[in-house]
Amino acid sequence: MTNRVVRGLALAAVVIPVALLAAGCGGSSNKSSNSTTTSGGSSNSNVSGTVTFDGIWTGSEAASFAKVIAAFNKQYPNVHIKYKPVGNNVPTVVGTAVAGGHPPDMADIAQPGLVKQLAQQGHLKPITYAQSVISANFAPVWQQLGTVDGKLYALVFKAANKSLVWYNVPAFKAAGVTAPKTWTQMLSDAKTLKASGTPAYSIGGADGWTLTDMFENLYLRTYGQAKYEALSAHKIKWTDPSVIATLKEMAQVIGDTGNLAGGAAGAIQNGFNDSVTNAFSDPPKGAMVFEGDFVAGVITSSTKAKPGTGFNAAPFPAVKAGPNANAVEIGGDLFVTFRDTPAIEAFVKYLATADAAEAWARQGGFGTGNKNVPASIYPDSITRATEAPIGKATAVVFDMSDEQPSAFGATTGQGEWGIFQDFLKNPSDVNGIASKLETAAAAAYKGGK
Repeated sequence: MTNRVVRGLALAAVVIPVALLAAGCGGSSNKSSNSTTTSGGSSNSNVSGTVTFDGIWTGSEAASFAKVIAAFNKQYPNVHIKYKPVGNNVPTVVGTAVAGGHPPDMADIAQPGLVKQLAQQGHLKPITYAQSVISANFAPVWQQLGTVDGKLYALVFKAANKSLVWYNVPAFKAAGVTAPKTWTQMLSDAKTLKASGTPAYSIGGADGWTLTDMFENLYLRTYGQAKYEALSAHKIKWTDPSVIATLKEMAQVIGDTGNLAGGAAGAIQNGFNDSVTNAFSDPPKGAMVFEGDFVAGVITSSTKAKPGTGFNAAPFPAVKAGPNANAVEIGGDLFVTFRDTPAIEAFVKYLATADAAEAWARQGGFGTGNKNVPASIYPDSITRATEAPIGKATAVVFDMSDEQPSAFGATTGQGEWGIFQDFLKNPSDVNGIASKLETAAAAAYKGGK
């Protein structure tokens, strides 16, 4: 599950300055340049044209992307980016446009499975011309995330850190505990929190994706990126011993029913937003939430908790010592191209630079794998704590649900989401849940949907 949940909270229309959205023929360009942009300051007026771009961002996010476009235009004043905000309908809008033979020049797609499909069907253009810029700014693992069948097709421009624990600062202080660094410490702290009078865990089980996210982080930080990807692709069965062991680890949380905000019934009935507001209300009904960086938006918009004094965030606890202990799961915005012109190439190259990332990062609400973006660019301590680790991570994976057929990984009430809700209701049925997951996965992968 990507950070599309938070995006759905603010789908207000946005007006981008006309100068940034100048109309023109999609991707047309009169002149070209072979220069590679790595930093700001220079002007490339010999490149011109229009680039049409369909993106998920609306409201404040679209306004922040306008800052990126404006920074690009300081270097390429004759290239006009025509950004069209379509919200969560990007897959449908782009799919329809592709079927009709009129796709945009570029698009922001949050589903890696869709990117792979479009690339293998021949609809996308490779962006190998940006390889050197991307290599200079991103670790190899980020390039791999945009690669299909050995060829680079996408730039992961914006990333949401989904390997986080959000905790109620006063509740932790009252219990005398600190942000847990290991899974063992967290389980111990949970007992201390309960004894102090506040249930440790606030879970939004009514939204099944919150449960899959917990499983995915546990699996990733126990068995590593290679095995995680194998399970994502169903090259490992869901009845594998590694899955069984991870379900047992997860059961230590969801099976501790007396330590769940609202008890077992509350965990099943509460949605994601409820889980956040329950943890950061006054007094809190729970002490911590396992979820992505988008939690901050719900806290600040729906509670009176203040950053630092009321709430804080820490990396998801390390489950097993070793190279996978700090692996990060992300929801990512992948920039892809349907055409190839000098104007498009210039924009893609620029987007891979630290300048482009910093133009949004200093506004807040942004994470990036660009290793040349300093932590100091983020506007506050919470954002630095949640986003800076992404750029330093050596093991990064996409949300597993986004990589699987939607019938299994991303459908309300069925597949993974529904089965993990069954697990929340009966945490002792580990083997039965694993069998259900395998049956559903096999059917979805066989059907290819």
